[in-house]
Amino acid sequence: MKMNEPTPLRRLTAVGASVKVAAGDVARGFFDVTHNGLALMGTALAVSLIVLSARGDLRTSAEQQLLSWLMERQASTVEAVEIATDPTAIDRVTAAHPQILPEQQANVAFWLSKKYRVAPEPLTVLVAEAFEIGEKVKIDPTLILAVMAIESRFNPFAQSAVGAQGLMQVMTRVHTEKYEDFGGKLAAFDPLTNLRVGVMVLKDCIRRAGSVEGGLRYYVGAVTTDGSDYINKVMAEHQRLQYVALGKPVPRYIPPARPIITVDPAPAEPEAAPTESAALAPLPKPAAPLAPGIDAHQQSTDGLRSDDLTVARS
Repeated sequence: MKMNEPTPLRRLTAVGASVKVAAGDVARGFFDVTHNGLALMGTALAVSLIVLSARGDLRTSAEQQLLSWLMERQASTVEAVEIATDPTAIDRVTAAHPQILPEQQANVAFWLSKKYRVAPEPLTVLVAEAFEIGEKVKIDPTLILAVMAIESRFNPFAQSAVGAQGLMQVMTRVHTEKYEDFGGKLAAFDPLTNLRVGVMVLKDCIRRAGSVEGGLRYYVGAVTTDGSDYINKVMAEHQRLQYVALGKPVPRYIPPARPIITVDPAPAEPEAAPTESAALAPLPKPAAPLAPGIDAHQQSTDGLRSDDLTVARS
């Protein structure tokens, strides 16, 4: 072996020295970079503080942004904590299983659910209530459900442009006293309460008009028109529901109803004995034929006073 040839030990020592020098260089470079970065951050922070102290508007804006960020974080934390379960919520739900209904009522509930895209569970309660209260007040329950269908499509929170509210679209401001027994006018948005008040109004309208069609005319507030469009819609739906309840196929065509308005007759006076002059009096002339374009319904309403046409909903 030659004298100047490096031994393995020398080679290892040289490699170790090189690694040591490289590690030292890296350490010094990291220190320099970190030192310079911290110095730069410190300088930027100092400049920012000086600017903020000199510019009050900038300081206020920065404080507002920081406060807004902190409040958003706090709100998200609080919201996650405050949303709690409520095992008693089921007690406030107006819904039931359709299986509890008799067959006719179940037929109606499922048919309405499919047509108006409403869950059958809440409709179950409404159908059962309509049949129960309809029997008490002597109004066909399918007529009550038909009014609800045409008025609100079973939306308990519906409100018209004139202020009619709820399932039966009762004018709450007109019938405020009817809601007093139910806790106040906000009960108009309770489905069962609105149904009961609406039935009371509908019954009164039918009593005053003397017919279902006339009562519907009062109910919808048709003073300047005969209300035939509304009456036909309700009566057609009423007939469909009658077919559904009996389990019969619903006809595709329902003939339009003819609105007939009648008034309570005046009390009859006792007839006096005919006198000789009365017996000899000429017979009355026959009634003149109706003018073109005027039907019997229109003629029967010509003598009504405007306050007789005051309706339940307006």
